[in-house]
Amino acid sequence: MSSHLTILGIETSCDETAAAVVTRDAEGRGTILGEVVLSQLEEHSAYGGVVPEIAARAHVEALDSLIGEALLRSGRSLSSLDAIAATSGPGLIGGLIVGLMTGKAIARATGKPLYAINHLEGHALTARLTDGLAFPYLMLLVSGGHTQLVLVRGVDDYERWGTTIDDALGEAFDKTAKLLGLPYPGGPAVERMARSGDPKRFIFPRPLLGEARLDFSFSGLKTAVRQAAQAIEPLSEQDVADICASFQRAVSRTLKDRIGRGLERFRALHPESAARALVVAGGVAANGELRMTLQALCEKHGFRFSAPPLALCTDNAAMIAWAGLERMAAGLAADDLSVAPRSRWPLDREAAALLGSGKRGAKA
Repeated sequence: MSSHLTILGIETSCDETAAAVVTRDAEGRGTILGEVVLSQLEEHSAYGGVVPEIAARAHVEALDSLIGEALLRSGRSLSSLDAIAATSGPGLIGGLIVGLMTGKAIARATGKPLYAINHLEGHALTARLTDGLAFPYLMLLVSGGHTQLVLVRGVDDYERWGTTIDDALGEAFDKTAKLLGLPYPGGPAVERMARSGDPKRFIFPRPLLGEARLDFSFSGLKTAVRQAAQAIEPLSEQDVADICASFQRAVSRTLKDRIGRGLERFRALHPESAARALVVAGGVAANGELRMTLQALCEKHGFRFSAPPLALCTDNAAMIAWAGLERMAAGLAADDLSVAPRSRWPLDREAAALLGSGKRGAKA
């Protein structure tokens, strides 16, 4: 196998259609040669969320041209690639079928190996592309479909320490925004309103605060927001801002407690690790207050805070290509062309499923 590898990545798990060409050198350093991401935000905003059928149709219409554009930007041809990597799950099954079938077709036509990638593994390994992190490290994945604290021991080697027992954090942001009449996507809208709000006006619950286990819960917080809003209807703009600020503060304090306990556990289990790091990934990682809270927490506990650029925190194909490169470099076998997409696909195959944790086909 060549020490210098180049892969085309394809991502269609939710409402972004993306393609990227990424290379990895003999020392393990990665470079994004060309990438394209097409958002479907306008197509779904009128519905207040992602409509699976619309998403799948948009992937079909755009993917071929996006792959061509990514190759053009990279200066590479299909024949010069070492492999193809396509998201195989978790996500919306219609979109996954489009991307994985396209990857299979290219692999068969070119004779290149295919790597069917777990979307969550893409998030888990991105910090090695951007920051060159060494194993092991902790990852907090916060998005519309997942809220998990995962020990990343190596490629294809993950241990889930905590997960949501009900709603994902991104879903809580989206539902709070919808309740308050704010536009989709909810996360950025809530953050914007919170900037002019009073975070101490409403005292919202901090779910699971103080508990030894590292799981998350946001359903009760969401209910408390609804009750507070109903109690003071009709809502003024300042009321909405104050609710958003108070909600965001409750989330921030909850993460501070949950993740702080996770950092202490990591230090106890890996006292020999000199380069302790917390990686934060997923769309919710774009929230400024949450980033500042986690940065301060890492400084307190002596951990490096690693958050990839915002474009690589949300859904993208560069992370899928990089995950394929990592698997290839680690000597892991490529996938057979009979591989099927999976709407559910946990990173930690040994972890017991928690009732209600994550949402089937939700945005990762």
